[in-house]
Amino acid sequence: MTEVNPRIELAQMSRDVQVTERAKSLIVDLVKMNALLTKKDIAKWRQAWQMALSVENPKRNYLLDIYDDNVADLHLIGAIRNRKLKVIGKPFKLVDKKTGKEDPEITAIFKKRWFKKFMSLALDSIFWGHSLIQLGDIITDEDGMAFSEVKLVPRRHISPEFGMLLKNASDEAKKGIDYRKTFADWSIEVCEDTDDLGLLNPLSHECISKRNMLAFWDQFGELFGMPVRIGKTMSRDQKDINKMSDMLDKMGSNAWGVFPEGTSIEIVETTKGDAFQVYDKRIDRANSEMSKAILGVTMTMDNGSSKSQAQVHENVTDDIATADADFLADLVNDKLKPVMNRHGFKLEKYRFEWDESYEYSPTEMLEVEKMLLEYYDIEPQYFIEKHNIPVTAKAAQTLPGNQQQPKKKSLKQ
Repeated sequence: MTEVNPRIELAQMSRDVQVTERAKSLIVDLVKMNALLTKKDIAKWRQAWQMALSVENPKRNYLLDIYDDNVADLHLIGAIRNRKLKVIGKPFKLVDKKTGKEDPEITAIFKKRWFKKFMSLALDSIFWGHSLIQLGDIITDEDGMAFSEVKLVPRRHISPEFGMLLKNASDEAKKGIDYRKTFADWSIEVCEDTDDLGLLNPLSHECISKRNMLAFWDQFGELFGMPVRIGKTMSRDQKDINKMSDMLDKMGSNAWGVFPEGTSIEIVETTKGDAFQVYDKRIDRANSEMSKAILGVTMTMDNGSSKSQAQVHENVTDDIATADADFLADLVNDKLKPVMNRHGFKLEKYRFEWDESYEYSPTEMLEVEKMLLEYYDIEPQYFIEKHNIPVTAKAAQTLPGNQQQPKKKSLKQ
């Protein structure tokens, strides 16, 4: 039996204690770093918020930098897109103010790419705050006059509190070009209030916290996600120790190696707390808070517990979409149309409205058609155009017994 040198055992025990102490130190350092990072980010956001609220020289640059980081969050992107699409996808029409009837030719002026982008930029103001939309050149196409494009004037160059367009983003807020006078015919100002900072401001707390939690979880995984391999040897030769270290480093997924006699390998699993409960729960809470702020509910983006609850949540998002649609319709009628009239679009007697006419589902439409066929004669051309079926005439029905087929009415009567 090989005699073990007591000094080697003592040295190995000392190394094991050092490994344990280093692990504990890493945890302490991680906690300290997490607290520092969170404090720094939250403090930076609050400082930027305060600068944007300055009375003498309000600056939104630093707050907009934080917003740019926030909108990289995938859950936030999805929630914003869901809310905007609820409105942008709604049908609309331009109607005569006196008769209330739609004018398809005037409606066609707005069914263009420039207007879709205008609606998207206008709805962005709900999240980003004040927005100044620049109208492009006037062009003529098959539907008449139109704008070549619409663009967002960079928010960092706008001081909405004083109505100034700044040459440099760092310029003093009061020193610039008065865009409300100089560019009144070529721009649309979108905001509830000039000092409105948008929904992204209160959402910043959750975005920062979630971003930090994801970073902390990655750090935790690097430190404790993989078991620690500890090699023990009785050799005091530094070459043997270096050789064993190199083999341990190269084992990787092969999980094998060739070691000198008297060497032992120990795999130490992490015994730390459940990181999933700590980090994932906080990330999940941040997501639900963002959903509540943007959509009013959580179940339209996350799994719900029942169909009835999901329907209630869907109704809430519909209410928010209705409010957004009203906001956009007022913007078109009160600001966009007057500017277009000054450029000769001749929209004075028309009003922008959302087309709220009910659209039948395929099943409902089938029932309506069956009912109409029962009492009225319908031109075959209707079915030819709608269903692309070469219909000629309706086949005669043979009724059982002596029953008489009900007399049909003609829509032409």
